Amino acid sequence: PQFEQSSLQAVHQQRREMLSHVCSRYTRKRRLLQPDDLRHLVVDDTHGLLYCYVPKVACTNWKRVMMVLTGQGKYRDPLAIPAHEAHVPSNLRSLSEYSVPEINARLRTYLKFVFVREPLERLVSAYRNKFTLSYNTAFHKRYGTRIVRRHRREPSQRALERGDDVRFDEFVYYLLDPRTQQEEPFNEHWERVHSLCHPCIIHYDVVGKYETLAQDANYVLQLVGADASVKFPASSKTTRTTDNMTAQFFQDISPFYQRRLFNLYKMDYLLFNYSIPSYLRIR
Repeated sequence: PQFEQSSLQAVHQQRREMLSHVCSRYTRKRRLLQPDDLRHLVVDDTHGLLYCYVPKVACTNWKRVMMVLTGQGKYRDPLAIPAHEAHVPSNLRSLSEYSVPEINARLRTYLKFVFVREPLERLVSAYRNKFTLSYNTAFHKRYGTRIVRRHRREPSQRALERGDDVRFDEFVYYLLDPRTQQEEPFNEHWERVHSLCHPCIIHYDVVGKYETLAQDANYVLQLVGADASVKFPASSKTTRTTDNMTAQFFQDISPFYQRRLFNLYKMDYLLFNYSIPSYLRIR
């Protein structure tokens, strides 16, 4: 375990160095954090922990674990907590709810961590979850109907009303349409990690990766001295979005749009040291 711990420390040191190198290269002016920037930071005052949650990067399981850590023994097993309950805002405290001195004290002294994922794989995972599953009617209504109206030639009346059959290429056009972000910020499920978690302003101690989820999660729990009985749930999902699956979604996207989409998420690629996917035709 000692050797494993030190090699993990080296990995995380490299990730932090990469982050600070990219930040110093690409961000000119340091801006001040606003309370709104801190909504994604979940606080565990018992263990001195700040977690920036990123949807589609094991965030349901991390929120469950945070509920176990902060629950004063109310919860024992993360998997016994229903997924919808993990997303109820009042079950966990956000850093934005604290006063400015309290925020600053926590940012200075708590262990801060974030989990990231290959950006386009995360995007396809969000698309599959929000637009291809019949139960996500709120997303179909709010986003699907707008996407169909703007990005489909001659949509049927049914599609305009229900928005439940959005194709992946239409979703891509929506993301790249300048009007989209002028009207409102991206939804958190496809917003860039650097816009959700501000890694160039907040200095994260641990940048965990979805690709090494189990070992990175255990590393965080060890660092804060969590009770040995608290285990990060093992992933059992057979439906999870993989690299091969992501490649299939991009087969029908033209190189022109592939490049523009890559550029949209480029900062996340740089900050978290992901290479350009081999399936993209943007060389």
